[in-house]
Amino acid sequence: MKEIITAADAVRKIKDGDTIMIGGFMCCGQPLGIMDAILQSGLKDLTVITNDSGFPDRGFGKLVVAKRVKKLIASHVGLNPEVAKQMFAGELEVELVPQGTLAERIRCAGAGLGGVITPTGIGTEVENGKKKIRIDGKQYLVEKPLTADFALVSGEITDKAGNTFIAKAEKNFNVVMAMAAKHTIVETRKIVDIGGLDPDMVTVPGVFINSIVEAAK
Repeated sequence: MKEIITAADAVRKIKDGDTIMIGGFMCCGQPLGIMDAILQSGLKDLTVITNDSGFPDRGFGKLVVAKRVKKLIASHVGLNPEVAKQMFAGELEVELVPQGTLAERIRCAGAGLGGVITPTGIGTEVENGKKKIRIDGKQYLVEKPLTADFALVSGEITDKAGNTFIAKAEKNFNVVMAMAAKHTIVETRKIVDIGGLDPDMVTVPGVFINSIVEAAK
């Protein structure tokens, strides 16, 4: 049995300065209730690993606007003008990572691997400061795993053992992030008893989930 808590309780586990992963892709599959709870809590100086910076008025994007984020590691930031504004003002550190590389760096952490080698970024600013190796005459970058203190993910149905079904496109980054953090919190639309979720529907096994939050109706 995993603990079932409110979004506010979940956020109280996080401290100023922590590193958090936030699942979702432009708010699709993002734990919006936990995002609002972070905004209300006053948490600050967060390092956030996520696919994109979202929109200024929804989900994670609101945390950027409120200047709660110290460092952002993401692939796509163009839909939130506040990111560029803060970045050029020296108020927000931004590490841009190619999307496939971002997913693989997170997956590596969950799988216990030492990193991933990829040709993506060779000959661009992405390679700056990174180790390069040559295999069969081709150059690759060595990209290190990404982990976090907390992963905040979204699910459709979760049983009380933490086994979670994530529907359709909402799987995006939620699956790999659930595996890659020290503590994973799932915000789910429905909680069922153990045995109430068909094993064939389990997207994220409960072993990767530490806490469950029921999403607001």
